[in-house]
Amino acid sequence: MNDPTSPVFARSTIDRDAASRADPGLETSLDADPETRVVAVHRGQALIAERIDGSAPALQLTHPQGLPEPVLRCYLGRADGSRFELRVFDADAAAAIEPEAARWQGLREAAAVLGDRDATLLVEAVALANWHERHGRCPRCGAPTVPVQAGWARRCTVDDSLHFPRTDPAVIVLVTDDDDRVLLGSNALWAQHRFSLLAGFVEPGEALEAAVVREIEEEAGVLVDRVDYVASQPWPFPASLMLGFTARIAATASPASAVPDGEEILELRWFSRAEIAAAQAEIGLPGGISIARWLLERWYGGPLDAEGAGLAWSTS
Repeated sequence: MNDPTSPVFARSTIDRDAASRADPGLETSLDADPETRVVAVHRGQALIAERIDGSAPALQLTHPQGLPEPVLRCYLGRADGSRFELRVFDADAAAAIEPEAARWQGLREAAAVLGDRDATLLVEAVALANWHERHGRCPRCGAPTVPVQAGWARRCTVDDSLHFPRTDPAVIVLVTDDDDRVLLGSNALWAQHRFSLLAGFVEPGEALEAAVVREIEEEAGVLVDRVDYVASQPWPFPASLMLGFTARIAATASPASAVPDGEEILELRWFSRAEIAAAQAEIGLPGGISIARWLLERWYGGPLDAEGAGLAWSTS
């Protein structure tokens, strides 16, 4: 999970095999296929394999035979000769599968240790499970909806309308000045002295680049330009897609003019590489699985840790 070339969750090795979703016999085929493997989820937590003899952390991927009846099935795709399916279970079924609570882990906890294939399987599974949980009724008429197309749509039971998973786009921005210092902010909802990149949701009818400029001006009071897209990361908490950008403070603006909005952002600080390394014992930085951390380490030139590690890989 230390590959610097792309963020966690963006290193997918899964063929989503969308053509198979329309197959009316898909569920029967998956049940009969000896290579089918189930990602079991309960209340947003996935079943993790028991580690034996120093084995690497992994999802517990089991054949569907003998599993309790799920409340939801979704076809995830195929990889490594297997086909994968999400199955969401209620409390009784989850306890029957695995009563040990520690074996059920949330995405943030599990993704930090899983390999790329399992991490991307899990983020797909959790994103779908979240969407189904929140869209049990038709937004047009309020009637119940039912899963169709192998879990990739829901159909209204009254007006027959189809509804598909939605993703909320958000921009997250690494802002630098002409001295190549990075601007970090402390959000009002976070613990004290925790800093990260500035971010915000894209508004209806708004271009991504415009959202970058608007969000930085709203939260930090400064104008940015030279906006460049870098990478994206699915972030299903509950349904976001983080779109990573870099931007440079405009020539007409002064770094000293950056002022927090006082509502969403309470503190802003400019950091050089040496300053951010020296401050790590005093401040909290973005979590290791987040695109914010990936963008920050990409700028820094290597992994950031409590000891202020040196430059370990190129930013090119």
